[in-house]
Amino acid sequence: MKNYVKEFFKRGLMFAGFGPVVVGIIYLILSKTVEGFTLNGVEVFTSIVSIYLLAFVHAGASVFNQIDHWPLMKSLLCHFSTLYLAYVLCYLINSWIPFDINVVLIFTAVFVVVYFVVWVIVVLSIKAVSRKMNNKLS
Repeated sequence: MKNYVKEFFKRGLMFAGFGPVVVGIIYLILSKTVEGFTLNGVEVFTSIVSIYLLAFVHAGASVFNQIDHWPLMKSLLCHFSTLYLAYVLCYLINSWIPFDINVVLIFTAVFVVVYFVVWVIVVLSIKAVSRKMNNKLS
């Protein structure tokens, strides 16, 4: 387990720097395209730190899929829960969605659908690659 925690932090640290770069690009685009768009220093700082942490958790959470002795559902649930919590907190802290139960439920529904669509695509892609490799071996 210690190795997985270490790997979580390693992966998180490797990719977390991309989060603030993305938020900087988004704010640059918004400042050029949305009339009257402004941010104060606290908003900029909060968004940079929260996006850094979101990217850290997102990259680190991929370690759950590497724990071979866990059942698939356990690793999937841990991965999903970690990402969901990180995203919903980031969106609420930055006021990208209001703290309203109906809005959070809509966000949750969209997150669940997108998460599982991505996983279905990943599983189908892996099966296709495996099938090709097995055919080449035959």
